Amino acid sequence: MPHNIDLTFTWVGIATLAIFIIGYYFIANEEKYNIDKSIPALFIGIFTFLLISTYYYINDLNIRLVHDEAEAVILEIAEIIFFLFVAMTYIESLIHMGVFDRLKYNLISKGYTYKKLFWVTGFLAFFISPIADNLTTALILSTVLITIEKEKKDFLVPGAINIVVAANAGGAWSPFGDITTLMAWTAGKGHFVDFLYLFPASIIGYLVTAFLLSKVVPNTQPHFDMSKEKKPQMLEGARTVIILGFFTIISAVVSHQVLDFPAMWGMMFGLTLLKIYSIRLNRVYGENHFNVFKSMAKIENNTLMFFFGILAVVGALYFVGWLGLAAIVYQPDYLGPTYSNIAVGFLSAIVDNVPVMSAVLKADPSMDLSNWMLVTLTAGIGGSLISFGSAAGVGVMGKLKGIYTFNSHMKYSWTILIGYFISIGVWFVQFQILGLN
Repeated sequence: MPHNIDLTFTWVGIATLAIFIIGYYFIANEEKYNIDKSIPALFIGIFTFLLISTYYYINDLNIRLVHDEAEAVILEIAEIIFFLFVAMTYIESLIHMGVFDRLKYNLISKGYTYKKLFWVTGFLAFFISPIADNLTTALILSTVLITIEKEKKDFLVPGAINIVVAANAGGAWSPFGDITTLMAWTAGKGHFVDFLYLFPASIIGYLVTAFLLSKVVPNTQPHFDMSKEKKPQMLEGARTVIILGFFTIISAVVSHQVLDFPAMWGMMFGLTLLKIYSIRLNRVYGENHFNVFKSMAKIENNTLMFFFGILAVVGALYFVGWLGLAAIVYQPDYLGPTYSNIAVGFLSAIVDNVPVMSAVLKADPSMDLSNWMLVTLTAGIGGSLISFGSAAGVGVMGKLKGIYTFNSHMKYSWTILIGYFISIGVWFVQFQILGLN
């Protein structure tokens, strides 16, 4: 519910911003302090709303406004967390069924070098994410990555970054490849075809980053002895589970786009089908053949809690008025639309692209189609600049814990920055010089 009280420069507004900055420091230095990133994220997310409600109470303000805002944030969080919950359950189920071991075998047995595997996983991420969404894609391929090699950081770190960048870039040109593009599409800021025009900017920027990253990837082959390694056999029913996974993604898209339900509703329907299918498998092959709840137990819950905290604190920042300041910079007297949209990419990396895009859409600055496409592009791929700037990055951090970290990502962030500006340059040629608007 909208509110008319600007709290940005009150003590509670300044405190909310300060708490966010302090919490962000501990999140970024997870390794240094040996504190899981979900802990500071949850603290700042919960505490800031409690602080705001206390301010409203002691100043005899309408505390119902805080209640309504908290409910709206909870709804947003629930939609995202349940979506991720189902996606992670499917991934753990596929691991149990031996799908990734088989994929690993198929890739390595072909004699691919680490460098070739780097390119294969990157291209798969780029072209799967427009259909499956960037987070699910990143989770799947990072799982493949860690099954190929568990220790060699000069392959795993650039490989993980490559997957995150590819998944985010691939999701930027599809209306349902990323939450931010989905938000812009459903808000009527462009037709379906308009987003497809972002394909050149997305893929060229990604290829530049991938080329630079590939220079540090070894050209040697993973150790693989064909005489000792047996071809992994997938469990009975594995192929059906894969098909159910694709059907679940389709259900999420149809649920949101056609039926006007949250995307997680379709995901939960897919989870229901998976549970029903597990009953049949256990009746045919034994009761311990496949247990969905065991797959759920293996989910990285700290990743889900991290999202809860981050989305909550961003909701608090929006409520007190800090994110609302974005509307001012879009005015011609300040940065104007183009430079503001470029800055959105950097803000997305720090805060998270979903609430940033939400703030831009709520502010609804006056922009033509070309700039709405630009902010879709920058918000989508800008999150790659920092490891936890996007859902894909956070997901991969959970999968490659202790390997793909904030610091290891920042070591190569310059390659992503170059690709980011290359993408903007391609956008400029397409929309400003050639006039595709």
